[in-house]
Amino acid sequence: MESLLQRYRRDRRKLLDFILSSAPIHQGPTSSAPTANISDGDLDVLSADYVLDCINSGEVVDISKATKRYYEELARPVLIHSPLGNTYFLSSDTELSGSPPRRLPPRIYVNQGTNHTSSSSENIAISRDDHVLKHTATTSTPLKPVENVNFYSLGLPILNTVVEGLSDDDLRESAYEIMLASIIFSGVQVYAVQDRKKEKSSKFRSGFKGKMDKANLQSQSSGRHSELMDTFRVQMQISEAMDLCMRQKLMQFATRKLCDQIDIPQISLGLLNSIFKSDFVHEKSFIQWKNRQANILEEVLYFFVDLKTAERLTIKSSLAKIRNTKEWDFIMPPSERAEVLLPMKEIASKLASLPGRFGIHDETCYWSTGYHLNIRIYENLLFGMFDVLDEGQLIEGADEILMLIKMTWSSLGITQSIHNVLHGWVLFQQFVVTDEATLLDYAILEVHQVLSIKNIDEKEEQYMNSLVCSRVVNGKEIKLSLVEAVFFSMSIWCDNKLLDYHLHFSKKLDNFKTVMNLAIAVGFVTSSEGGGIKLTKTNGADEVAAKKLETYIKKSIEAAFSRVAATIDLESKLERTHPLALLANELRLIANRELTVFCPILCHWCPEAGMISAMQLNQLYGERLKPFLKEVTCLSEDVKLVLPAADMLDHELTHLYSSVCKDHGSVHRFDQAFEHYEIGEISRPIILDWVIAQHGRILEWTGRAYDLEDWEPLSSQKRQAISVVEVFRIVEETVDQFFGLNLPMDITHLQALLSIIFHSLDTYLQKVICELVDKSYLFPSAPSLTRYKEMVIPITKKKLVESTPLDEKMNHKLNELTISKLCVRLNTLQYIRKQMGTLEDGIRKSWVLVRPSANQRWTNEESLENLEASSMMSSESIDELFATTFNIIRDTATDAINKICDFAGTKVVFWDLRDSFLFRLYRGNVEDARLDRFLPHFDSVLDRICDLIDDAVRDPVVLSICQAALVCSQPCLSKSVRVPFLVFLIFYVLIQEAFVWVLLDGGPSRAFSDSDIPMMEDDLNMLKDLFVADGEGLPRSLVQKKADFAEQILHLFALQTGTVIQMLMTASEHISTGLDSRKHGRLCLGDAQTLVRVLCHKKDREASKFLKRQYQLPMSSEYEDGTWKDKDNSSMRNPLISDLIKRSASFHWTEKGQSSFQSLKKKLQEATSEIRW
Repeated sequence: MESLLQRYRRDRRKLLDFILSSAPIHQGPTSSAPTANISDGDLDVLSADYVLDCINSGEVVDISKATKRYYEELARPVLIHSPLGNTYFLSSDTELSGSPPRRLPPRIYVNQGTNHTSSSSENIAISRDDHVLKHTATTSTPLKPVENVNFYSLGLPILNTVVEGLSDDDLRESAYEIMLASIIFSGVQVYAVQDRKKEKSSKFRSGFKGKMDKANLQSQSSGRHSELMDTFRVQMQISEAMDLCMRQKLMQFATRKLCDQIDIPQISLGLLNSIFKSDFVHEKSFIQWKNRQANILEEVLYFFVDLKTAERLTIKSSLAKIRNTKEWDFIMPPSERAEVLLPMKEIASKLASLPGRFGIHDETCYWSTGYHLNIRIYENLLFGMFDVLDEGQLIEGADEILMLIKMTWSSLGITQSIHNVLHGWVLFQQFVVTDEATLLDYAILEVHQVLSIKNIDEKEEQYMNSLVCSRVVNGKEIKLSLVEAVFFSMSIWCDNKLLDYHLHFSKKLDNFKTVMNLAIAVGFVTSSEGGGIKLTKTNGADEVAAKKLETYIKKSIEAAFSRVAATIDLESKLERTHPLALLANELRLIANRELTVFCPILCHWCPEAGMISAMQLNQLYGERLKPFLKEVTCLSEDVKLVLPAADMLDHELTHLYSSVCKDHGSVHRFDQAFEHYEIGEISRPIILDWVIAQHGRILEWTGRAYDLEDWEPLSSQKRQAISVVEVFRIVEETVDQFFGLNLPMDITHLQALLSIIFHSLDTYLQKVICELVDKSYLFPSAPSLTRYKEMVIPITKKKLVESTPLDEKMNHKLNELTISKLCVRLNTLQYIRKQMGTLEDGIRKSWVLVRPSANQRWTNEESLENLEASSMMSSESIDELFATTFNIIRDTATDAINKICDFAGTKVVFWDLRDSFLFRLYRGNVEDARLDRFLPHFDSVLDRICDLIDDAVRDPVVLSICQAALVCSQPCLSKSVRVPFLVFLIFYVLIQEAFVWVLLDGGPSRAFSDSDIPMMEDDLNMLKDLFVADGEGLPRSLVQKKADFAEQILHLFALQTGTVIQMLMTASEHISTGLDSRKHGRLCLGDAQTLVRVLCHKKDREASKFLKRQYQLPMSSEYEDGTWKDKDNSSMRNPLISDLIKRSASFHWTEKGQSSFQSLKKKLQEATSEIRW
């Protein structure tokens, strides 16, 4: 199976061969030849762009120029010619190849003399790692304690081969050869692809025959190994042909070799002795393979430390012959090549027989002299376990492949400890490249395995310490063992990331704790006393870890602050806000991440992490904020932006700082107290100044809104006045602005806010109340007291009933206070009561969210009991403040409602219906002016009120009309009383009041004979029975109680005149003789004024004589009896009301009236069926 790279190269050669087949080619100064003379190897080093440019322009293709341009293009990536120049071509089909690898593709090295000398593997590794570093840290350059350090280089000694060098490809291919040789020499059988196909066919036939023996089991085991090696071959990018050739030659070499120990020189010499150019498809591939083997031998043998000069010259001569392509590939026969290799075999055998330096089992001299090569080769083997298409994942069967890799330990000088540290190192590098967190977890496990070895063999320890790596840090060279070098590189990387963990782990939170664990495990890079750098071990709880973590926190906070501060000016211009406000908001996010993400992890090793980060942020922002605070004098727009943001940051930092106290108590290393920004102290006076300024503005707007009010409802659904809506809009806007300041406040600020709300609403209510007129102006003037006397001869000129006219201004006021406008006022007052609850709830909820001043916040020294007691006292004070303010407004609104209701009821009865009802009931003749004729007037008024007024205040208004019609006060009714039920109650109460007023203050036109009393009693009894409604209407006791006064007045009219006179004489002995009729509403039965009025309205001669003799009252006939020409009585009578009043024939009603009464009584029962008293 071809790799993607091999497929790409093969297709490229075919395309170039096709293009050049029809193009003129110039290969030398004077000759041209067809393209058939160009080898496949030469096609690999031709620039395709150059060839295409020549074809398009018609020029001759110069092979030397095409080759030169090819090597020039190797130094830069292939780009699309876009303006930005940052778009790469894909070299393969993404659907077939999957996701691209994240590391650099391997470079191609071709023998081009000294002008194209390959770099050492160390330099190549650095080049690759530098690219990774740039890829993972493109956003910002973090703060670093060490400079000019390649984090991913162990500092192994550089490779000594300088002619052509060993590239990454060379090391990878050599690693595969060594692994394959180690497996074969260990006795494990591995087959090539063709051999395994034959094996499967044989197994199928044997299985078909039903024969299974021990040989088949061994064959299955070797087949599994072959499958694993084939998978690993693809990972190591080895072609099938190359793999087949090496397996065959190594198996042949293994059969000829007597000893089991195998080393790198023996493998290279054995392959050079048995593999020829004919074994390769392409000559170039053979040349590359041969030069690689020569480089390996040169590195291992020629640069051997203790080699003699003659032996070194012999090796040099042999390597020169091997590298000579013409002599080695074409001239020398196999026998001569064997002779060239024989001296090196003898030297290699001699060196292999030398005892190891440390006496470890299977140790050879190559372990200590060639460890720099061995470790690089072993790293390549370990890297091969990662999928080339998804480098964050291990290939299938990685554990089994790892067991095969371990077979190379004796050849490469690897022990269990070295394997663990190198395996962890490789896993760590893959994590850095792929960011796959699982790999870092595995790397930490390997590190812990290295650290957990307590009783390590002394010889092995000496051997590991001899594997010296050299690092140059800050201009100084330090020597490290292999384990120390790995830990040092890991520590430097961790140090680099943790010094700015906000940058590297804000989006990778799961990795933060893992990296912290790795840093603690490998130790910290610290400065020694002489100024050098060293790796210091720590257990995570010592002073070294505390100081290092403190440095991480401070440096990370500083880096995050610097990043934010660098862009804050530009952002403030774009968002048109103050830079300090934006900066505070960004730092608050950083503080929140510290509190919720990083501190819980850091506190495992540094309990004071929250304190450190809080004080660092506090200091950095405070340095910029303090100059601004010194200039604050009023609540300007900038102040409104900066102070809230600074206070919220202060609150967040306080929370971060105190989190340590809550979790670990108040004992800590830091004695420095947390300094607040004193936003509360600065904002307190300017907030009060702002509230005072709002007070005058709101009062001005309230007065203006009221002056423009015409007391028309907003709509049929919203029946309140527009002015009250405007007032509440202004109040709510002020409240929103107040809490929108988002500054620390105390009860003084709340008191100031509630004060302006109180004064604005109280001013509005007082204006509403002041527009009312005294009720005394509504009552009609009391007529003159007269005695009844009929005149036989009419008087041509009569006196007029005197009345006191109102002045024009008062009359205008009364006319303006129409029922509709009074109803709008009532709706407005009810709207205020309703909105007061909503406003109070909103302010309470907003106040709960208000942050107290810094000096009122919780501190470490304040006990929990004191905090709870203080909170309780503050809550009580606030509740009292709310109750005082809003209850006064509610009480004022309720009082205003009562006053308007009382005024409205009185106005309806005594002003609006004065002419149509009061002056006409029982006027002239009782029989012709019965009660049923005038009830339609009340029906129309009540219907209008019910249409205009809000349901919530409808009952109180209608009840007030009732109260205006009653002599004594009425009981409060439940708010659940329905309007139909209440209407019937109103009728009843109004008729009772009509009786009282007409009987006592009816004037000269009313006089009642004994025969009139039964008719009036019939009207009254009918009303009582009607509203009792057979026990399903009003309670009989209530009906009777409200009718008592009217019944008693009628009873006085029914008494003999002498009895009434005697009662009057008795009452007069206790009072003066003054007759003041303006004390209306305070009359009682034993009152002299009541008795006088009864006598005045009795149609009786004896009463008339008594009044003439005792009080010299004039005759009623002397006064003008103004008559109203009634409209058609039938048209004035509402059939519903008529039927309601006419109860039965016992009251001498018509048959139609009797049936109507039964119908209306049923309606009354239905209206009151849901009322429960």
